[in-house]
Amino acid sequence: MLAVLPEELRPQAARRLAANEPVLRRLLAGLYGGQADFEGWLGGLMASLGALYAARPAELRALDERRAAQPDWFLSQRMLGYCAYVQNFGGDLNGVAARIPYLQEMGVSYLHLLPFLRARAGENDGGFAVSSFDDVEPSLGTNADLVSLTGQLRAAGISLCSDFILNHVADDHAWAIAAKTGDAAARAMFLVYPDREMPDRYERTLGQVFPQVAPGNFVQVDAMGGWVWSTFYPYQWDLNYANPAVFAEMAATMLRLANRGIEVFRLDSTAFLWKREGTNSMNQPEAHQILQALRAIVDIVAPGVLLKAEAIVPTKELPAYLGSADARECHIAYHSSLMAASWLALSEQGTSALREVIRNTPELPPAATWLSYVRCHDDIGWNVLRAEAGADGGDANARLARASRFFAGAEGSYAVGAAFQSTDPNAAHGSNGSAASLAGLEAANTEQERELAMRRLLLLHGLALSFGALPVLYMGDELAMENDYSYLHRPQHAMDSRWLQRPVLDRARWKSRDYAGGGGGRMYQSLLRLLQVRRQHDALAANAPRTLLADAPDGMLALARGERFVTLMNFSGQPQTYALQGQWTDCLDGGILDGAVTLEPYAMHWLERGATA
Repeated sequence: MLAVLPEELRPQAARRLAANEPVLRRLLAGLYGGQADFEGWLGGLMASLGALYAARPAELRALDERRAAQPDWFLSQRMLGYCAYVQNFGGDLNGVAARIPYLQEMGVSYLHLLPFLRARAGENDGGFAVSSFDDVEPSLGTNADLVSLTGQLRAAGISLCSDFILNHVADDHAWAIAAKTGDAAARAMFLVYPDREMPDRYERTLGQVFPQVAPGNFVQVDAMGGWVWSTFYPYQWDLNYANPAVFAEMAATMLRLANRGIEVFRLDSTAFLWKREGTNSMNQPEAHQILQALRAIVDIVAPGVLLKAEAIVPTKELPAYLGSADARECHIAYHSSLMAASWLALSEQGTSALREVIRNTPELPPAATWLSYVRCHDDIGWNVLRAEAGADGGDANARLARASRFFAGAEGSYAVGAAFQSTDPNAAHGSNGSAASLAGLEAANTEQERELAMRRLLLLHGLALSFGALPVLYMGDELAMENDYSYLHRPQHAMDSRWLQRPVLDRARWKSRDYAGGGGGRMYQSLLRLLQVRRQHDALAANAPRTLLADAPDGMLALARGERFVTLMNFSGQPQTYALQGQWTDCLDGGILDGAVTLEPYAMHWLERGATA
């Protein structure tokens, strides 16, 4: 690696190698040490890393140095994420750039743009079936537009996050095309079986991600002369990470994108990277070794870059994706259990499962954090809560199924949403819908119903903002946008209710966001107040201490942040009373509280202990 670097970069690279190369070598030897000519392969990999290091723009190398000197830079309470589809938010990449002032207005410092690289022609899972990692989707712009956007975002203090689909590529990716024409090296990038013997053996213990529209985990491809592993959709072919060439190619691909200015990678489908017969082929030890090796490579070549694990797994399985002080993995992991439990608490008007999730949330290694959120482009997956939902000895599946029915609008619910196919036929279906519609705004007929729906929306966002994480807003939620039913008229999307929460930004709501008298404006102005207060309090940083207060009523959640800050949240439709000791200031409205406080239905208080308390 050092041999291919310019002389002026070698001292810096040598320091990073000394810290990270032994770890990288150990991990890669554990994965691929039994391969013929492992040392030669490793030397080729390191040379390619050196070339990418040398190609990294000077401005990004300077950013690397600043962030390496402050590795917890992203844990501040001033960090705020925003997630959107390019085409829905700005039309194309240049349109996104034009909306940077809007992002700054909210205090956004992290922008996650959902897949914008060249996707498969036709069906492509919303862009997650990638045909080329090196090219922007033509309808969204050019590679030059991407570099321009990252530069403009960086100047505004905003880091761009891109999806990096680690597990699979589209069946029209160059590797897949070459494999279909008989290229042996390309074929070896995938998992291909000549008949059903091995697929059937694997299927005995595998789950199914989309059992209704894409049952099974293998697709028969005549041109391949057999069955190709395809966990998600038949047109998404899983990569064979037992082949070291796959790892080397994907690592280099990620760094090329980083050199275009992408600062955060959402590593998609990380739980599925390694296959093992007799298991569900999720969360295997080798998957963690792959992620740790990618982290070591980032720490050598581009330490200003963050890795975010998209592992929608039960709470107890989440910490592994963040590693430890001795085995660093991703910097950020989605806290999907917290998100799902907050919606469950609304449906039950009780916080027992939410408290259980918080109790089960472990301490994290240094310079690592959770990502908190209310909604996203995907469904609310209830099955991550099985352990917490059954902690009281009850039937977890029945409990979660009730929540799924509730958010589909059953049994007199205020919610307007849709059930989504389950990964397990014996478990609860997921739930789809915009946050506003699921919280009751779409179905509200009276001013009181609209008031309660708005409180629920703010309550969920208040938890995400105060829990101690990197919070991410999902486009449209800040304007209380409701379900988008236009997907039903698009044949390629009509079977996938996740498109309910994938609308185009409502320009009318956006233009009237300063008018608090409308639903969108009221939500926006109330959320801006929460964001403003959050930035002012170090106690709300991701790494500030968090304590679950057990003396709150069942319908409430009470969290202490540090020594002088408490959040009180009422998930119930009934008033709830909480006893305070001493004098407290409500940071949201400036009121002074002394003694017991009664929270109205779905109300929330962010309290700071008074100086004389």
